[in-house]
Amino acid sequence: MTSTFLPDKRTGRDAGPPPPAKDRARSRARRRTLNWLTATGFQLPALVLFMGLVLLPMLFALYAAFFRWGGFGMPTDFIGGENFTRLFQDDVFLGDLWRCLVLLGLSLVVQLPFALAMAVLLNQRMRGRAVYRMLFFAPYVLSEAITGILFGMIFAPDDGFADQVLGKVGLDGLGGEWFADPSTVMATLFLVMTWKYFGFHMMLYLAGLQAVPRELTEAALIDGAGPWQRFRNVTLPLLAPTLRISVFLSVIGAIQLFDLVWVTTAGGPDHHSETMAVTMFQYGFKRYQVGYASAISVVMFVISLVFALAYQRFVLRRDLEGATTTMRGDGK
Repeated sequence: MTSTFLPDKRTGRDAGPPPPAKDRARSRARRRTLNWLTATGFQLPALVLFMGLVLLPMLFALYAAFFRWGGFGMPTDFIGGENFTRLFQDDVFLGDLWRCLVLLGLSLVVQLPFALAMAVLLNQRMRGRAVYRMLFFAPYVLSEAITGILFGMIFAPDDGFADQVLGKVGLDGLGGEWFADPSTVMATLFLVMTWKYFGFHMMLYLAGLQAVPRELTEAALIDGAGPWQRFRNVTLPLLAPTLRISVFLSVIGAIQLFDLVWVTTAGGPDHHSETMAVTMFQYGFKRYQVGYASAISVVMFVISLVFALAYQRFVLRRDLEGATTTMRGDGK
């Protein structure tokens, strides 16, 4: 009589009856539990750090925003929404919002197009382009503190490098108190920001340009399209996802701008270069009005969150849908 059991592939002998369905289910459940414990063990340190350094401080800031609190002990003087009411009646904070919009507009109109132009130029075949890429990207590697100290010396009144250069070429009238004059401080600050950050966006655009298939530009060239037509009709549409990400990072950076402003001007003169983050720092760590500073931080978070969600919903939607893959062939 022949065996009804399947032979074992390694030994050639009968493998015996298969395990009962209950044992197989128990084995699968044990495997799933082990996998879950392993994944949780790897993620737990990151989750603990995220909760301790990000989530809990955010929740405590929201809690403290409803108190008049100097930062010592626990908040006890509950004042409800008075900090938020005061916030939108504060000329300094309203000025912060306006300056944020100004810097943001200048970034979108000047900084990002300049970075795109340099990326297109350095994407061409030219001698020494690797050196140029390194030189233009190098400012982004420097810390904001070093950048602020460096340009504080360059734009120092009278004896700064900028005034000396203008004096030697006969343009003394253009020099002056760059960071100390309310009429020039924002333009000077934006110049420093452009020098610091345009290299980052340039490298983003370079990465996007190198992903554009050469066959398309060559086909457009054969069809008689000029350089501008090739750029507008072929390169720019394919670069659109990179441009959208660059704009998103630029907006979030403008909302949260702090360290470069603090090192160069500390918000002066007379609040004319102050940003929301600088105002928050001033009230929280200089004036010990931590409850009011917490309200500013909550408003900054809400602005960033609303913008991020709206931008993802209406601008990045096509990119996110194109990056989503499913296991089903019908795409449902």
